[in-house]
This record gives sequence, C-alpha cells and structure tokens, in this order.
Amino acid sequence: MNHRSGLQAPLSSLLGSLPLFQGLTRESAERLAQRARERRLERNEILFQKGDASHSLFAVIYGQIKLALPAINGNEKVVELAGPRQCFGESALLSDNPSPVLAQAVADTLLLQIPKEIIHDLLDSEPVFARRMLTCLAQRTQLLIQDVETYTQQSGAQRVISFLQQHCLNDADCNGRIAITLPAPKQVIASRLNLTPETLSRILHELTAAKLIAVQGKTITINCLRRLQEYN
Repeated sequence: MNHRSGLQAPLSSLLGSLPLFQGLTRESAERLAQRARERRLERNEILFQKGDASHSLFAVIYGQIKLALPAINGNEKVVELAGPRQCFGESALLSDNPSPVLAQAVADTLLLQIPKEIIHDLLDSEPVFARRMLTCLAQRTQLLIQDVETYTQQSGAQRVISFLQQHCLNDADCNGRIAITLPAPKQVIASRLNLTPETLSRILHELTAAKLIAVQGKTITINCLRRLQEYN
C-alpha cells in the first residue's frame, strides 16, 4: 500500500485483517465497512483531548498514535503507543465516559474511524466480536498492571533493554546483530518507560559504551541480544 495515495485494498479487507474484527459474518463485515471512515493525521496532530466525548473506535492502518496523560508543566505521561493493526478508544467508548487520555500522532498516520453505534450493534449481534472485545479490554488491564510492576521492580536500564527486546523479531538471532527502528521519538519512548529524556539518553550512552548497541538516529543496532539481556 502506498501511504501517500490512500487505501489500495477494500475497506472490508482491511477491517478483516484487524484481529478485533476477524470472524465476523459477511453481513456484519459489510455493514462495518459501510460505516467506517478514513481519518488522516499529520505528525503531531491531535486526534482528541483528554475529557473529550468518545464517539468512535479507532484502528491504526499505518503510523503511530500516542495515548498520554497531559500535564500542566508539559511533562506528559505516555500510557500507550498504538501502531499498525492496533485499536484504541474502546474503554471510553463502552463506558460512555470522557476520554481519560489525549491521542496524538507521532508520525503521519492513517486511521479507520468506526462509529459507536456500529460497535454496539456488533456487540449485540456477534458473540465472537463481543468475546474479542472483552479479551482486548482484559489484555489492556493486564498491560497496565505489568507497567506498574515494571516501574516499581525494574531499573531504568532493565526497562530500556526490555523495550528494545520487545521490538526484535521473535526469531531474531540472539548472537547476531539486530537493527531495530524506534517507533516514536526518544522523548515519547522515555515517557512510556517512566524515564526522563536525559535518563534514557544516559542509558543508551552506557549501553553504547559497553559495546552492546550502536545508535544512529532512530535506528538502534543490537550487537548481541544475548549479551544485552545479561547486562545489569
């Protein structure tokens, strides 16, 4: 798909590729495709603010969305980074509460926007979809608990190493060189890991000095994943 020229695949096909919408009946899939709409965001464009009413579920086709808690002093807390094939906005949508976070693009992004009404219809008519939605919400709760555990029990270096490891392919060679591209700016990643940007830079410098990684812009090359996992 050419990111600049829009969607090249039918909307129904794109929706069917998203885990949340797999297994729908043909009738429901067609109804969903008819109601979904494209939403394009440029880098740094805000989709919605904390406290806004929630009228839609969003699915990322390409790009990256930052979900964050804003702060008066500008030191926001990034709660989640939503990338391709991920959905967000379910919790506020289903509870009819205002959004607890702001959503902002950290790269040029294409979303599918799905109205609340069609989501409610699918919950009433599609048991498979209802189970998937419950699973999605349960997984999000589990991730939040894991975040709290990580912040309280892992050092800053361990958090950074875990983050880098999560972005390696599952079949990556533990003894070979692995290049990964950071999914967001370093200050956003620092907030996601509950670190200051200065602390993240210091940790990356320490790992570089230990010859475990090499940093060039948004590309980080892991010289040996096994040795990196053993560090600290």
